[in-house]
Amino acid sequence: MARGWSVLVLDNLITGSRRNLEGVAGVELVEHDVSEHVEVEGSVDWVLHLASPASPIDFPAYPIQIVKVGTLGTHNLLGLAKAKRARFLLASTSEVYGDPLVHPQPETYWGNVNPLGPRGCYDEGKRAAEAFTMAYHRKHGIDTRIVRIFNTYGPRMRTDDGRVLPNFMTQALRGDPLTVYGDGSQTRSLTYVEDLVAGILAIVDRGDHMPFNIGSQDEVTMLELARRVVELTGSRSPIEFRPLPEDDPKQRRPDTTRARTLLGWEPRTGLGEGLGRTLEYFRAAV
Repeated sequence: MARGWSVLVLDNLITGSRRNLEGVAGVELVEHDVSEHVEVEGSVDWVLHLASPASPIDFPAYPIQIVKVGTLGTHNLLGLAKAKRARFLLASTSEVYGDPLVHPQPETYWGNVNPLGPRGCYDEGKRAAEAFTMAYHRKHGIDTRIVRIFNTYGPRMRTDDGRVLPNFMTQALRGDPLTVYGDGSQTRSLTYVEDLVAGILAIVDRGDHMPFNIGSQDEVTMLELARRVVELTGSRSPIEFRPLPEDDPKQRRPDTTRARTLLGWEPRTGLGEGLGRTLEYFRAAV
């Protein structure tokens, strides 16, 4: 909006909320599932395909919707971009690397993905979305971008989101045990949402058609993160260990050399600062 864009949002609100757009002037929200045919009147400059539930609790709840939005939804929105002669950006994911055997993960790594596991609907849906995007780029000459988003956090996440930080914040603020899976040694690299948005806009402005990893180097174990949240909130919540979910990645950190050298992008928000900002939102939301 600061750039003066006119923004049309298509969302079936399966995991979103109209409240997230309150107070944002000039945005039109149309409740629509992009897995169904998409019609937009007038000219379109950019199609930004950000749609898909992305939390592990969504995978068993919406497996068909998730694989459809990755395949049919991507096909529909690429068709819209082609018809409008618009440029196209796909929000892909670090999940295309699966449970990686290479660390950190560069964009050239093909991944270690189980297509039959409980995460397959999301992992393979996004991998198919990337294949669709490259096919339209090569066949129809569409100006495309692909951003592989690593674990992101910040205000406006659902309190029942199911991802690690909303879980920990909500549990700590309610005085419930913080649930850590396995022995808590698995790692994630957590990116504050403002840094992610800056990375996406850098790809829009200066990117090429090959994927870009966007993520932080703030790699922490889940046990360390749980302890930091307990300390930050002043909670007396204990830590409770549970069995590790199937295909849960053991470590995750992006190689962001491409984004740093070609886009001049690096995250600016440290984990401590980002956690503090996020806690302010969760204190009001819980």
